[in-house]
Amino acid sequence: MRPPTIRDVAERAGVSKSLVSLVLRGSDQVRPEKREAVLRAVRELGYRPNAAARSLSEQRSRTVGVLLNDLRNPWFVDLLDGLNSLLHAAGLRMLLADARLNRRTGQDPADPFLDLGVDGLVVVGTLPDPAALGAVAERIPVVLAGAREQVPPGVDLVAGDDEQGARLVTEHLVALGHRRIAHIAGYGAVGDLRRRSFETAMRAHGPAAQARVEPSDMTEEGGYRATVRLLSRPDRPTAVFAVNDIASVGALSAAEELGLRVPRDVSVVGYDNTSISRLRHVWLTTVDNASHEVGRRAARCLLDRFQRPGGAGRAHLAAPTLEIRGTTAPPP
Repeated sequence: MRPPTIRDVAERAGVSKSLVSLVLRGSDQVRPEKREAVLRAVRELGYRPNAAARSLSEQRSRTVGVLLNDLRNPWFVDLLDGLNSLLHAAGLRMLLADARLNRRTGQDPADPFLDLGVDGLVVVGTLPDPAALGAVAERIPVVLAGAREQVPPGVDLVAGDDEQGARLVTEHLVALGHRRIAHIAGYGAVGDLRRRSFETAMRAHGPAAQARVEPSDMTEEGGYRATVRLLSRPDRPTAVFAVNDIASVGALSAAEELGLRVPRDVSVVGYDNTSISRLRHVWLTTVDNASHEVGRRAARCLLDRFQRPGGAGRAHLAAPTLEIRGTTAPPP
């Protein structure tokens, strides 16, 4: 039995083939009753559009490549949700790839997407060499989301305002009465911005504010080890601000193993407001880095590039907010 064709759908719905094509492309130039007749015929016949044939006729694949630097980071989930919601509404589909895997095989991370002929590329997270995106941007629109690295001309950047977010955390802890505050730092431009903003905010409160920075690799294990080092000191901090929620989970584990209660003995703050922070037994005070909004803005930048290609890249920073939960309190 042959699969149903667009002609079969048109005959079942009592409309022309061109009108069926308009409905399948999501056009708003079709009357609601005609649209419903076409969609009902599609359901009844089990019709599936031939994406390859449509791509050839439109000279577009209607797909967007999404290159993730770290599939394990839960912050990217909300970002991808915001990104996909707008792309899907525009009739586009996402293709995901792991940048780390491609690098381990010696392949340029963007090459598979170029081979597939995607219409645009969204890079999520920090890449070791963002300058390499310049060559890609000469062929297709490129947006960097959730990172703060320098990007080549013609590449849009969308991220949260990391300096403002770190300042919100520091001011919150100082307002609670903390003066010995430690920061578990990260790496890359995002890590540097959060660390520098923390240090600047601490200096603003004068000699009484004692800031300490402990490096980490932004993982749970890294947060755990850094916190053990910090809390084993005789002048241990009364509050710990971690570069992300994952490192904060390690900090909570370290405090518990050392016999300290959070927040009675030590306050802990994370960053990113991931699903981890909202678990009831964690209930972490953290910075909401507007991940969903960052994803939507990244999609909007890409859609704008489709309409108006070329031109200089733009930077868009989403305003963060502080989510105060159960891991911060005045110092003992």
